[in-house]
Amino acid sequence: MMKFPNDADGEALRSLFNEGVSFKKPQPVEFFIAVPDKATGEKLLPVLKEEGFHGLLDQDDETDEWACSCSKKMLLNHSELKKVQEKLDKISKPYGGHSDGWGVFID
Repeated sequence: MMKFPNDADGEALRSLFNEGVSFKKPQPVEFFIAVPDKATGEKLLPVLKEEGFHGLLDQDDETDEWACSCSKKMLLNHSELKKVQEKLDKISKPYGGHSDGWGVFID
């Protein structure tokens, strides 16, 4: 039985584990960065790319909020996921953005 930390990331990992997602091979993880507007997102994308993240800018249909999403193939590891989110937070802070969670898309 795998143990998961008692926080939002741990909860997400637990539900992925329960759905049968493999923790032994890298998975495409999508990280989200909330940005104030489209122009900010467009400035942030090349910066993310320099840091090795391939980002896309999207507007939420329901809330009209803008977000950059970038995917990274990685092992589903709590401390690694935390590290990536902290890094994205640091990169996007000067642009008024912040790390806003992650997800794994399963077939």
